[in-house]
Amino acid sequence: MRFSIDHKSAVPLHAQVEELVRQMIKLPEYQNKAFLPNETSLAKQLGISRNTVRQALNKLVYEGLLIRKKGVGTRVADQNVNTRAHNWLSFSQEMKASGIEIINFDLKVSWVETDDSISQFFDIPVGKEIIKLERLRGRAEYPFVYFISYFHPRVGLTGKEDFTRPLYEILEKDCSVVVKLSKEEISSELAGAEIGKILNIDPSRPILKRKRFVFDPGGRPVEYNFGYYRADSFTYTIESEREI
Repeated sequence: MRFSIDHKSAVPLHAQVEELVRQMIKLPEYQNKAFLPNETSLAKQLGISRNTVRQALNKLVYEGLLIRKKGVGTRVADQNVNTRAHNWLSFSQEMKASGIEIINFDLKVSWVETDDSISQFFDIPVGKEIIKLERLRGRAEYPFVYFISYFHPRVGLTGKEDFTRPLYEILEKDCSVVVKLSKEEISSELAGAEIGKILNIDPSRPILKRKRFVFDPGGRPVEYNFGYYRADSFTYTIESEREI
């Protein structure tokens, strides 16, 4: 089957490819776990760059619609039961809505080289230097969450920003970057020696780990974030509304 996009359209090419693939994966052949055409094949067929195809596929991978295995291929993910929460908030907004005053116990900004997972999400070469932001935050009595954020070089952060301000306010006002979509993965694990020391808890204590993948209105990745929460001090609540 042949597919095409409109090169004269005002809609960005990667957005058109994303929508095209969304339609493709509804076809019976791909619902039966057949592999999608590879990036090179799709790029040639559509007359666009491989990077544009990869950007669209990455978005769908991080939405959980596709599964990609290196050296094997990309196929439709198994359909699991899941919930989606709308109008997601930044951590500062979440805490403000709960009437909790948050302070920063420690804040560190550095330039680091990307590893495989971060490079794949941002679609940039492994080893490229990007900004890493670490924040230890909590109530006045003690810290209960440790955040690590990485940012796409396109965002334009210099590392000299005042990161005591709300993060997404900095991105919007200082960098003209608006964040729109957040995909999150939540799991539990033992704190371990490093995180236990940072949060001042026993390494054998459980913690809540939240991964957050943040995109701009065009579907481009902006932030790759890890949050480690003390399980005895934080409850993650999801409120959703059923469409009727």
